[in-house]
Amino acid sequence: MVSIEDVKYIAELCKLKFNDGELESFTYEFKEILNYVDQLKEVDTEGVKPTYFVNSNSQPLREDRVEEGLSKEDAIKNAPEEQYGYFKLLNVME
Repeated sequence: MVSIEDVKYIAELCKLKFNDGELESFTYEFKEILNYVDQLKEVDTEGVKPTYFVNSNSQPLREDRVEEGLSKEDAIKNAPEEQYGYFKLLNVME
């Protein structure tokens, strides 16, 4: 079914490097995954409609209405730092 050579080939395609223990472990895991897929193939799905969404219920939406928001001063009040009346943020790019 799945050999260590198959796992080496897949690892090479994925640019992954495994030691011997990892190769044996992944070979076993791939075999187990394929065994599970084979079990799924045996399930009778005749007459079962395809499921595009796991949950067909839609989320109820609340009414969209305009409400009073925070003032600029209230929003800035809890900021760790502020500068010129705005949030001061750390640089994210060098």
